[in-house]
Amino acid sequence: MRLVSVLMILLFFVLLISLSACMTPAQHYQNLPSTQERQLTVGIVQKEIKTGMSQADVVAVLGSPNIVTRDSEGRETWVYDKVATEYFYSKDVGGVGGGAGGGGTPGTSLILGLLGGSYSREAGAYSQTQRTLTIIIKFNKEGKVETFSYHASKF
Repeated sequence: MRLVSVLMILLFFVLLISLSACMTPAQHYQNLPSTQERQLTVGIVQKEIKTGMSQADVVAVLGSPNIVTRDSEGRETWVYDKVATEYFYSKDVGGVGGGAGGGGTPGTSLILGLLGGSYSREAGAYSQTQRTLTIIIKFNKEGKVETFSYHASKF
């Protein structure tokens, strides 16, 4: 009887520890990385691009443009068009199994006992985000920033 009590207490603590180690899908979702753009952002455009900047300075900040056009007066327009899709998945699997057995011969009887059990749990979260950022920079004839605009979306 004492062995069964000890085994039941042990099994209870093992289950308690294993259940506390598993995370719910909501907890996994909170642990997903941020979906902020890590390279080219609206903040960089707002902070770094200024009227009067040279084309070389713009390239140093933003890199090469996707599209370059020139009007009839020789003024260039640069377009940066960035699209990013991020996928994140977080998963946790936990489980516990146990068993015990015993035997003996008190008196003339043979006593055999067996105690066993198992438990497993699985949880996860998935996230997908798509972002676009379009930047349009117009230069004057001297190659200096005349105007710039941008549009960002996230869905």
